[in-house]
Amino acid sequence: MNPYVCISPDVKLGKDVRLSKFINLYGCEVGDETKIGAFVEIQKNATVGKRCKISSHTFICEGVTIEDNVFVGHSVAFINDAYPRSTTPGGQLQTEADWKVEKTLVKKGASIGSGSTILSKVTIGENAIVGAGSVVTRDIPPNSIAYGNPARVHRQIGLPLETTK
Repeated sequence: MNPYVCISPDVKLGKDVRLSKFINLYGCEVGDETKIGAFVEIQKNATVGKRCKISSHTFICEGVTIEDNVFVGHSVAFINDAYPRSTTPGGQLQTEADWKVEKTLVKKGASIGSGSTILSKVTIGENAIVGAGSVVTRDIPPNSIAYGNPARVHRQIGLPLETTK
């Protein structure tokens, strides 16, 4: 194993997963033939499907599900809490018991451009494209191109070509 990666024993890695240096994986699942770039963190209870490409400096937090054949560009950040706070109303530091993880779903074949932020409680539809630097605050329909802050659908796209796998 690469000395520059941190992979906890509870991680489930599929067949032929390719890992770069300086990654942190714990309690997550990564599907077959997926490639994970440098400086990526994938937290517990997150799932990445088969044949995905997760580019460098990306953060995939608890509660995120990424289906098969998804591209995630550089420096993409997922969010799992709509109203984050460091302390409880009583002033104590929050623990896991003080909040509920909000889920996010990225459907098969979607692409997320570099520098995007994906808020919780959204679904990015099958084969959708999110433009670089976008902030996704609501669902993106399948086969559409969305971009901006907040991301808005600008047009629909045709179905992708058949893949070889």
